[in-house]
Amino acid sequence: MTKLSVNINKIATLRNARGGNIPNVVEVAQKIESFGGQGITVHPRPDERHITYRDVRDLAPLLKTEFNIEGNPIAKFINLVLEVKPAQVTLVPDAEDAITSNAGWDTIKHKEFLQDVIQEFKKNGIRTSIFVDPDEEMIKAAVATGADRIELYTEAYAVAYANGDKTGVEPYSRCAELAHKLGLGINAGHDLSLDNINYFQKKVPHLDEVSIGHALIAEALYLGLETTLKKYLDLLK
Repeated sequence: MTKLSVNINKIATLRNARGGNIPNVVEVAQKIESFGGQGITVHPRPDERHITYRDVRDLAPLLKTEFNIEGNPIAKFINLVLEVKPAQVTLVPDAEDAITSNAGWDTIKHKEFLQDVIQEFKKNGIRTSIFVDPDEEMIKAAVATGADRIELYTEAYAVAYANGDKTGVEPYSRCAELAHKLGLGINAGHDLSLDNINYFQKKVPHLDEVSIGHALIAEALYLGLETTLKKYLDLLK
């Protein structure tokens, strides 16, 4: 079964819109775990416009499932991850003003930088994943960085699927086969939803984990959080 890690950034966005502590990020994360979620993902950005660095510190000692921290490995982020020591860190090449993640790493151009960062995380027992486009050359070069896993950036698949083009999954299938052959674990995320997750999981082999936030929280507004989680878990079996 592919594991479901729930990105709770949007919970923090809602809280921050009003101030105070409603909804409570830690409480929601614990509810997700109790409803069967197999991981919690957060993506703190330098301006802390949704998940804050304090949120990360508050969550770390209380979570019972895998904790995945995503972000651009600037010095402040690296220090936070080394302090908290989550199960997994996912490196994402975000610009500081990016609304959301919008591209994977050029693992050829940034190989040495990624090697240095990943070596430091792995020395501290933290599994490392790097966010990549479904490009076979980027997958091959990812091996040389020392990463344990890749996370396939799935926006292109989601757009194609919404337009009725199921061939959009094919590059992901090829990249997953290649990554598995090269010894990399495979995660995926971005714009995956109840509508498109089942087809993706059936067509993309060796899929260890999906990270889903925006769509899942939006769907929960209509269906309820527990019902939404159970629907995802059923589709991922």
